[in-house]
Amino acid sequence: MRRDVSSDFIKKLDVEKLSKLTYIPENRIIGAIERKTLQYVHAKPELFRFDKPISNIEAGTSVFLEPFDIVRGFPKISRILMLHPGVAKHFSTIKTVLVEEKMNGYNVRVALIGDRILGITRGGYVCPYTTDKINDVISGDFFIDFPDLVLCGEMVGPDNPYVPKSFYDIESLEFFAFDIREKITGRPLPVMKRRELLAGYGIKSVRLFGEFEVSETHIKVEKIIRDFGKTLNEGVVIKDPDMQLSPIKYTSSQSNCADLRYAFEFYNDYGRDFFFPRVCREAFQSVEWDEDDTQRKERCHRLGESILLPMTRTIENRKKGERIGEIVQIRIKDLKTADDFQDHLRLLGIDAIFEEPISIGNEFIIKIKKINHSTSDKTDSVFKGEMWS
Repeated sequence: MRRDVSSDFIKKLDVEKLSKLTYIPENRIIGAIERKTLQYVHAKPELFRFDKPISNIEAGTSVFLEPFDIVRGFPKISRILMLHPGVAKHFSTIKTVLVEEKMNGYNVRVALIGDRILGITRGGYVCPYTTDKINDVISGDFFIDFPDLVLCGEMVGPDNPYVPKSFYDIESLEFFAFDIREKITGRPLPVMKRRELLAGYGIKSVRLFGEFEVSETHIKVEKIIRDFGKTLNEGVVIKDPDMQLSPIKYTSSQSNCADLRYAFEFYNDYGRDFFFPRVCREAFQSVEWDEDDTQRKERCHRLGESILLPMTRTIENRKKGERIGEIVQIRIKDLKTADDFQDHLRLLGIDAIFEEPISIGNEFIIKIKKINHSTSDKTDSVFKGEMWS
């Protein structure tokens, strides 16, 4: 008789307690485990993660087993393609908004679970490398005073194993908070209260551009985006000061094109999902900014190069026999962290090659090549004369 593995996982979880705290009926929780919407993660610490949203619980929510605790997933932030109508409609019930920078890095939630400060990725996994770095840059005093709060922020810098691009003046990897939320409810703190609280503990916040009347925000944000110039600053997040209304985001053309350059280097892994929405963003921004023919042609040139050049480079490299992959690096003090991170990547289903550590002072830098099999395989099939389906 085939053993029901999901029943073993259900036994690990206090379903009754999770139901009371999340208001999800017990039968729905059990059904979610059986459908693998609520997934058991065999790692240390043991946890379940919501792979998809259920009821009012966000995807990426982590449920820790020992001690029992919940860290709500970070809610998806909607994007506007045109500033003026988007801001006016979304914030029609308030007078002013706050505008903060949307930084280029990877999303992390930092929480105290038991006696450990953990770094939790967007998907709800505990990343051992992020946890190691977080404990270097964040004082534990914050969680002594506020054990039931979660710091939500961006990990930014060159030693980034998830997003291989860096243009900030950062030596390794730093954390910039953009939100504080309650662990179990996910309720956010008002923006200025959050910034003042973090400043008191020496925790960095993302840049604040200012508070603006809703009626003039589109003008202010357009100037901010234009002032980014040719840098890769990603964009802005526009927020209700009291965080009663959900935030919205708006990105720069340079950031859109940087995403496309990255995606089309691995065109069969990422390209299709990246392409259409980013082209739409470019088109609407061009119209709203009332660009003339010259400006629009410059935008077209930038967009086209972002798609074609990385693809041709990838195809040429594969033709030479190179394995297609992205190069990232980590900087660590203890080589065990590299072993733990390698296990973490395997857990995520990522095939990665770790190079030999390079010793720099009391730290090690390790280059990692994450292999993109789909793009390699697709390129090989075209070389062999197969049809594109």
